[in-house]
Amino acid sequence: MLNLWGASQRFCDNLSRRNVLKIGAFGAGLSLADMLRAKANANPGQPAGQPTSPKAAIMIYLPGGPSHMDMYDLKPEAPMEYRGEFKPTSTNVPGIQICELMPRQARMMDKLAIIRSVVSVDEHSDSLVMSGYSENTNRIQHHPSFGSVVSRLRGNAGGDIPPFVSLRGQSIGSEPGYLGISHRAFTPDGPGLSNLAMANGVNQDRTDDRRSLLHSFDAVRRDIDSTGTMRGMDTFSQRAFEMVASGSTRRALDLNREDPRSRDRYKGIEGFLTARRLVESGVGCVTLSYGGWDTHSDNFPTLRRQLPELDRGISNLVQDLHDRGLEQDVLVVVWGEFGRTPRVNNTNAGRDHWSPVMSALVAGGGMKMGQVIGSSNARGEVPRDRRVTVPQVLSTFYQAMGIDPAMTFPNQTGRPMYILDDREPIRELL
Repeated sequence: MLNLWGASQRFCDNLSRRNVLKIGAFGAGLSLADMLRAKANANPGQPAGQPTSPKAAIMIYLPGGPSHMDMYDLKPEAPMEYRGEFKPTSTNVPGIQICELMPRQARMMDKLAIIRSVVSVDEHSDSLVMSGYSENTNRIQHHPSFGSVVSRLRGNAGGDIPPFVSLRGQSIGSEPGYLGISHRAFTPDGPGLSNLAMANGVNQDRTDDRRSLLHSFDAVRRDIDSTGTMRGMDTFSQRAFEMVASGSTRRALDLNREDPRSRDRYKGIEGFLTARRLVESGVGCVTLSYGGWDTHSDNFPTLRRQLPELDRGISNLVQDLHDRGLEQDVLVVVWGEFGRTPRVNNTNAGRDHWSPVMSALVAGGGMKMGQVIGSSNARGEVPRDRRVTVPQVLSTFYQAMGIDPAMTFPNQTGRPMYILDDREPIRELL
């Protein structure tokens, strides 16, 4: 087993959230399947259904809470202590302005849409934006992430392609909850790509022998398993064998197969390119993160450094999807867990947590682009009109993906549970 520890992300609550990346190989044993099982809980896996849609989603998470006032909802007429240092720039859609540090997005606003009136909760967690439920609620009720729901409905239709891939490791927001461990995200990492190849001396016949032997052992374990966990592990084992045997996932993750000019465009922001290659290969949901946005201090120097790179990543990704004819089939969302205080603090020239309103950027998925939905008041403090919740945004994404947000799945006790409780979509996008 190879454990790859991602960069530690420490927020203002002094809790370090480190992305644990695990990947394995066929060496002495089935370590790729071991990787997929490594953090599995005791929830039983559910039988896979049929795909409801060929569409895919790329969910870009900005950890720490990005400032809506300095990105997509600038207030140039507000007092200086509110509007901050950045100026708005016009976009190619009349009447829509965004931050001057994001000129690439400004030139393609007709391919994007902004929601400026999203309300959130004050917690450093991806749980709400990835599942529709806060971390506190999820620790008790085990609601599944968006990607896990996609995995459950697609099943293993792609065979050797995992339906849900997290490029940011495991987190509360990527958990499968009551859907079972077979719908946990697959979490690869660049340096471990070689572990997706067959070990030296292991050919297809020996792989088949190992598959048969493993099946025999698991059959005995399944007979004595009363939790149903083995059913999920069976899915992991099957997927592990298929991923290694075919090499499709490894090829999608291998950026050396990309045109050098394309790699150059994504230099330093390779996660965006990897996400595009994964959905092109058939992955149903990919999550990635970029930067650190917990800017209680040095808000403006931090954003001067990060916003141009984020702008490059988003614009390259969205343009590539259009160039490949995938703009109707791949949904993209960019957001964090909450916004930042409209008023700049006096001590560290930063902005603090602000959950009453935040912004989200969306693209593709057959949704209606070139528009702004909702607004905040003159100082960016609260929604002024078209207040929407995070679950309502996710409900919209489910519908764009061809998934009914009112569907239910049984939880650990067999009780039917809605994948979202707040299911009113943003109809302006659909």
